[in-house]
Amino acid sequence: MTRETRVTEIFVEVADSLIDDFDLIDFLQQLSVRCMELIDVAAVGILLADPHDVLQTIAASDEHTRLLELFATQHDQGPCVDCFKTGTARTNIDLTDPRIASRWPQFAPRAAATGFVAANALPLRLRGRVIGVMGLFRTRPDPLSTEDIILAQALADIATIALLQQRTAAHSEIERVQLQHALTSRIVLEQAKGILAERWQVTVDSAFARFRSYARAHHRQLAELAREIAEGTFDTTAIPHPNQPLPPS
Repeated sequence: MTRETRVTEIFVEVADSLIDDFDLIDFLQQLSVRCMELIDVAAVGILLADPHDVLQTIAASDEHTRLLELFATQHDQGPCVDCFKTGTARTNIDLTDPRIASRWPQFAPRAAATGFVAANALPLRLRGRVIGVMGLFRTRPDPLSTEDIILAQALADIATIALLQQRTAAHSEIERVQLQHALTSRIVLEQAKGILAERWQVTVDSAFARFRSYARAHHRQLAELAREIAEGTFDTTAIPHPNQPLPPS
């Protein structure tokens, strides 16, 4: 299958997903995975600015703890912070360059330890205002092509549309509330992952995978189910243990 065909399929998939009451967190996580497939990068993360203009991870191409920790280090420095502050894309950054390492002394070593040698950061723009960033990381030093970057920016634009799809954002206050709700949903999701991981004595990655499978099978919003788990109102024994096979669909 050619990449052009795959791009068409994914954009149709995206359009079908942007329906009323869609699951924003799950949608953005899936968009990150699709971006990784199309652009041939090792990892993708979508970061959203909180009310204090601090970037917070809202979705990632996988939920590996090391990757999420890497995104978290970009509160103060890194390509995503630079992209957010300037509003311009930062592409084909060589993380092994000593000048980059000295500029980002916390981020660059952590990226290298995670196995990444190149980074790209693309803005999520809303009517001229940058509300977040999509970060793309590679384990190979060869640069992304112009076509790759254009496609990645298109996917970043879709992420922005998804963030504001569920209601009309006519005023800045409505936008602020919507963005804060998305960030709060991610925080609750992290709490639920931790609860399940501790209860099952498994890794957070395994807990998230089983939690997400259950939510999808039962048509539950990730944030809604996570909130019930965090509040103790959901019986987690209803979710099969990661060491047990999933029931037939």
